[in-house]
Amino acid sequence: MAGTGRGRRGFLLRRAALCTMIGTALAVAAAACGTVSRPGQAGALDSAQAGTISETGSSLLYPLMRSWAAAYQRATAGVTVSTASTSSGTGISAASAGTTDLGASDAYLSSGDLVKNPALLNIPLAVSAQTVIYNLPDFSGHVRLDGTVLAEIYDGTITMWNDPQIAAINPRVPLPPMKIVPVRRLDSSGDTFLFTSYLSTGDQSSADQQWNSQIGYGTTVTWPSVPGELPETGSLNVLHACEATPGCVAYNGISYLAQAEAGGLGEAELANHSDQYTLPTADAITASVDSFVSLTPTNETISMIDGPALTGYPIVNYEYAVVSTRQPNAAKASALKAFLEWVITTGNDPNYVDAVGFQPLPPALVTLGKQQIQEIGS
Repeated sequence: MAGTGRGRRGFLLRRAALCTMIGTALAVAAAACGTVSRPGQAGALDSAQAGTISETGSSLLYPLMRSWAAAYQRATAGVTVSTASTSSGTGISAASAGTTDLGASDAYLSSGDLVKNPALLNIPLAVSAQTVIYNLPDFSGHVRLDGTVLAEIYDGTITMWNDPQIAAINPRVPLPPMKIVPVRRLDSSGDTFLFTSYLSTGDQSSADQQWNSQIGYGTTVTWPSVPGELPETGSLNVLHACEATPGCVAYNGISYLAQAEAGGLGEAELANHSDQYTLPTADAITASVDSFVSLTPTNETISMIDGPALTGYPIVNYEYAVVSTRQPNAAKASALKAFLEWVITTGNDPNYVDAVGFQPLPPALVTLGKQQIQEIGS
């Protein structure tokens, strides 16, 4: 992406101010309670106390949450962890309504969420990233894309893969004269939150600034009407739609990247804040997150989109557990605290996170997470 990047820095500063306000709201709402017993240690919950922990939400996090649930159940007698792949919006609303114990979300809580339920916490569980995938038969290598080009694809301005704007950032690449078919989420999605945040962080004179002012970012947005677009529900349906549609472009969580590659889909190199094109490698994700660790507030509400790291990947995020500080009884509170502490420690072992392309939480985030977990009570 061309330009000085001053628009992005202004966007990030506005995000930081919002996070500070949300942090104040959470601090007022918090209620400290109790200690955590780790599974497999003396003092762990017995089966009568532990019961069932229910979770629903992010389809991006679901493959890892399902793995965590199975491992935790093996390690902890009498505990059942039920998981459901729905959407981040569903996870937030269900946790707020009290119809699930844990809501999983790629997006942090908004000030509106906290007005509805000031007892909610969002606790990072691991580090994730989002990929942009495409279906270009017989094409090898990685197409370069940036926020401006993607904004114009998703508003219908750019309609062909060999469009001059795409060609300009892919010199000497034989782009096919093929129609672009944008695939997007129809449901309330953390993937949409991350993707539209990236489209909103560009140079103030460019198309992505227009996206920011006219469409913006969120788990749901008012998408421009694009002929031939494919609205889909859930990460797997996005993946399958792209596999079945030559010319498609789509955004999807990194936990589905191996399946996308196995299905013959390509993966885009995305422009970051420094106008460098990067893939979501472990090093690129870690570089990006490292630049935000010291900026993460105590409530851990922060956007890490298009950060300042020279070699960083531009769409990274914390995967959040949304949970209420007000549980119906002490046994439920203790069960949730034990599970969440296991997730941010044992559950961040490479044996778990590497399988889905995630990265472990930085140590400072584990400390902040433990502090938040202690606020859960009855």
